[in-house]
Order: sequence, then C-alpha cells, then structure tokens
Amino acid sequence: MPSGAMCLKLFRCFRCRSCRAEDSSTQRMRTRPDATEPDGFKLNSLPGHAARAAGAGWLKGKLPKIFRGPKGEDAVASPSTTDGRHSPKHEELQNVILTFEQNLEEYNFHEAGQLLIEREERLFGERREAEGLSDHEEKVKKLEADYRELNRQILQTLQRSLSVTAEEVRADALTSAVKAIYQEDKQDQLWRQRGGTPPAWRPSGWKELHDNTLRSLVNYRMDNPSMLLANQVEQSSIDIDIKSMGRQLKEDLLLVVDVVKTCYPPEKDICNFYARLYHQTFSSRLKKIADFGLEDGDCTFILLWVNEYYPGLLQKPELASEINTEALGKLLPQELLEPLEKQYLGKQQSELMTYIGRVLEEAKQMWNNGEEPTREDGCYVSPVAYDIIQLVNGMVTSAEKVVGDLHKAQRITCKLNGLMESFKNFQDEVMKQNKPNSKAFIKANLGCVEEFSDVFSKNGHLFLEDVRRNCLSVLTDMKESAHAYFLNPVHKNLRPHYRKLGTSDWLNKPQFENLLRSIQTEIEELQGSKESCHKELICQFHQEVTVEYVRRLLKGDVKLKDKERQEKAYMTVKDNAESLHSFFVRMGSKEEWLREILTKIAEVLRLQDLPAIQMQVASLGSSYPDLSEKHVSALLKLKTNFSRADRKTVKATLSDTLRETSVTYDRPFFSRVQVK
Repeated sequence: MPSGAMCLKLFRCFRCRSCRAEDSSTQRMRTRPDATEPDGFKLNSLPGHAARAAGAGWLKGKLPKIFRGPKGEDAVASPSTTDGRHSPKHEELQNVILTFEQNLEEYNFHEAGQLLIEREERLFGERREAEGLSDHEEKVKKLEADYRELNRQILQTLQRSLSVTAEEVRADALTSAVKAIYQEDKQDQLWRQRGGTPPAWRPSGWKELHDNTLRSLVNYRMDNPSMLLANQVEQSSIDIDIKSMGRQLKEDLLLVVDVVKTCYPPEKDICNFYARLYHQTFSSRLKKIADFGLEDGDCTFILLWVNEYYPGLLQKPELASEINTEALGKLLPQELLEPLEKQYLGKQQSELMTYIGRVLEEAKQMWNNGEEPTREDGCYVSPVAYDIIQLVNGMVTSAEKVVGDLHKAQRITCKLNGLMESFKNFQDEVMKQNKPNSKAFIKANLGCVEEFSDVFSKNGHLFLEDVRRNCLSVLTDMKESAHAYFLNPVHKNLRPHYRKLGTSDWLNKPQFENLLRSIQTEIEELQGSKESCHKELICQFHQEVTVEYVRRLLKGDVKLKDKERQEKAYMTVKDNAESLHSFFVRMGSKEEWLREILTKIAEVLRLQDLPAIQMQVASLGSSYPDLSEKHVSALLKLKTNFSRADRKTVKATLSDTLRETSVTYDRPFFSRVQVK
C-alpha cells in the first residue's frame, strides 16, 4: 500500500466520525446550559465579520476544548515518553499532515493560518500556478471563506482569554491564536513590499482587530464585573460600582500576568498593553461619574480611589514587576480633580472649624457657670488642646491620603489663626474678670498652650508655614500674659523686700533670707498647673527676681567708697547668687546661667585694676550682648573711687567687644534691666 494511503487510513482510524461525534457530545455535556453572551458583544457577530449559524454551535460545543488538557490517544500530537523520546506511535503519526479543518478542530490556529498563506501564495504570489479561470475563482472564494472562519475562531479565543481562572485555562490555544495574528501581520507587510494587486482580504488588519477585540473585552468586563458587591445600607451605588470595577481590574490583571503573558512574545509587552486598556476604561468610567454633582461621601471615595486605592493596587508585588505604573498616570485629569478636591477640603475645613468652635464654647460655658477644670494628680487640666490636636492630626493625615498631596491637605488648617485668636481672647477675658475660678482656668490653659506649641513646633507638616508661625506667636503671647497674670501680684507682694536690695541694709545677710522666705510662700500659691508648665513659670519667676535684683543694685543707693566695702559687696552678691540659685533649683528652675550673671557682676565690684575690670566687662558683654554702656556706667558708679576717665575707658572696651562679637542670644537679660 502506498505510504500516503496508509497514513490517511491511519488518521481515519484515530479520528473517525464516531469518535468525533462522541467528543462533540462530551463537550456539549460540559458546557454550562445557562451561559449567555454579553449585550452588544456577541462572540459570533463582531464588526466586519458576518455571523454564521455554525459559529453558535462551535461556541457552545467546541470552545470548552480550549480549556481542556491534552486529549487521549486519539490526539494527533501525542506527548513524548518520560525519557524525552517520542513514543513509536507518536513518531508514526508525525508524518500525518492535518488539513485546515482538522487544525481548526485541534485549535492549531497558527498551523491553519500557515496552510491558508500557502494557498494564497499559490493563487496570488510570485510563484502562482496557472489554473483555469473558473477553478481559480472558486478557490479564491473558498480561501476567503476559510480566512473568515479562522479569524472568527481566533477572535472567539481572544474573547475567552480572561473568562476562566489560571488553573483551568489551556494556554496553547491562545498562544497559537497570537502566533497566527502576528503571522498575518507579516503577510500584510509582505504584500505592501511586494506591490501589485493583493487579494481582497489584504491587508487583513488582524493586529488592529486583535487590539480592538481586547479593548472591547476590557470594556465589557468593566461594565459587567463578575464580582458584584452586595448592596449595603452604608454604601452608595457609586461606591459599589467603583469597588466592583476595581476588583475586576485587579483579578484580570493578575490573570494576565500569571497566564496570558506566557502566550505572547515578550517584546509585545502584553501586560502593559492590558494595563493601559484597563486604566483608560476605568478612567473613562470615573470621568462620567465625576462630571455630575457628587455628594460629599462619593466625592471622598473617588478621590481615595484615584490617590490611594488604585496606586496601591498596582504596587502589589505581582503586578509592579510587570506594569509601568508611572507611564499610566492618574485616573482622572487635574481639571476634574480640582473641583473634587475643593469640595472635599472645603467640607473638611468647615467640619474642623465647627468642632473647634464647639470645644472652645464648652470651655467658656464651664467658666461662666463658675465651674473649675478637672484635676489630674493635683493639677488642673483642660481637654481643649487634646481634642483639637487629635482632630487636626486625624483630618490632615486622612486628607493627605484622599487628595494625595500634603500641601493641599494643609489647607484644612488655614483658618486656625482665627481660632487661636479666639482662644487667646477667651483667656484674656478670664484674666480680666478674675473670677474665683479664673486662676484654675488659666493654670489649665497653660497646659493647653504647651500642648499646642509642641504640635506647631514638632508637627509642622500639619500646617501651612505662615499658619504655623502665626499660631506660635499667638501662643507665646498667651503664655507670657498668663505668666504675668500669676507673677505680677507676687512681685507686688515682694516689693517691700525688693526696696532693701542695693541699700546699706542689703549688705546684711538676714535681709536677703527674708526675701527668699517670702518668695517660697508666694510659690505655694502658684502651684496647680501641670508639672512642666509650673517649672516653666518658676523659671520665669527666677529670671524676673534676678532682673529685679540687678535693677535695684544698679540704681545706686549704696556707695562703695573703698576696697573694703567693695569686697563686702562682692561677697554679698556672690552669696546671694548662690542662695538664689540653690533656692530656685529646689523649686524646679533650670536657669543656671542667671547665677553666672550675678557672679560676673560681683567680680567687677571686687576688682581694682583697670585692665582687669576691662577684661571682666568684655567677658560679660561677650556672653550677654544686650549689655549696654548705661549698664556698665551704673555698675562702675557704685565704685566711687573709680574715675570718670576710667569708666569711659571701660565703656569703650565694651563697645569694641560688642562690635566684634557675632554671638546671637535668645536669652535677653540686661535689656530687661531698666537704668537711668
């Protein structure tokens, strides 16, 4: 028997009609009876390709073979043995050449396309065969019909490429379809290079049709997500639609990365192609939603998807390595984002201002009712700062995620200046009326001022810079006025003791000890604010007592006529400096630098030589650049044996020192000591 006849007989044995019928019957049983096609996206009626009655039957009965594993022994291409060699039966069947129809049956689209191209070349190519006209026309019609059939089945394969899970998909059918598409693209190019009159179906444009088919597929899947969320009371229809589309996008892109990518040549970059399609489709759907007026909740949800959820989805490790997210850009253009951002930020700002106003109003009402703030560990505390800070921090942090920009999120706090001014006015009113509960409120307020100041200093990212600076300035004024509210009455009570400083009585030790005892009594009345605030008040008190001490000394009521009295004054000032320092340290002060000032002044009183005095004054001026010639002149006048010329020399030395020094000081002292 001739070898060709034997092969044909062998093929008929393996693929007899009854076997094929049985296969077809099996496939029909596996097909879901309730399977439907999407509206406007029928798999057998694509643009430019007429629907064929046989197509519906192929879709229902044959398409599931795409997702089946390899066939049994009746398959033409049987697998190799475990040692890598083909089985004898496979080697025997290798020489069997499948027809076009048989290749379609096995989903060998690439091979089927090759057969059509060979027929095309015989009919139209440079080596076309001479045939009768009628026979030629008949073959051309048959070839064109076969091209349509191949194209139809390839498009159906593309349309089903995202319809199943990665575990079920059989990638070889899609791989063969992709090869056939690019094979046709090369044939189109060949005809363009060749010139002459091409067949009616050239150029085939399958590459463009491939792209359009995937675009339609993506549009359909985003319009009809397979994972629709249940309608929940707290979710709007917009929330549900966007979430459903987002989940569909995520699942499909994961399938593309896991499976579909393996069916395309790497240079085709199919992952980014699909990513662009889904991005464009998702973006167009959001644009339609954003074009209409949105409620505040929907506005916030869309901004979150644009700025947080969608970028986060694409940054998943499985997708980030395959998709160029930067090239995709934002889901919505800036001209659509700006009104949404304005609506969201305006709403957040309004809520913040309303809440802060309510917190301040509650504090005012409590004070007006004669109530005192609550105590914790013996200290008066107020919830004003804590409540406001928590809200500001939460709102700005959330807004940064929603709008995707910290600077924009800071706009929420742009009206805090006015609210801080309102807080200051409330404190001023409390101090002005000085009700029985006023001191308690101001002590509680000091804690609020400290908490606010810490936030504006250490969490500047929550505020616009000019807002931060202005609010800190208001808070500084509030702290200083509160300190004055507490300390001015204290200094008034201590005035009788201050008057004796710098006099002849002052040189007697008991006078200063009386001052310290009175100060201790007054400090007991200052307690009641939180510990850190109380210590800060004590530090301020320490400075003011030292300033008053120096002012009284430089007033010049005591005359140090000779070395002996000057030596006694030196010892007195030095002892007072130590006593004052030790006392206030016990009370909680950290201002050790104040002792140094009194010690340096005492040294000037003790020294007798002009050069030594010049050096000491220069040292004092270098450390405290706010020391003036008036201060030095008043100090030297206490030494009545020091000539005017010598005083002039010392003042000139100070002037030279101050000109040369570049030290900036943030602890002014002498500028607060008023001298005539």
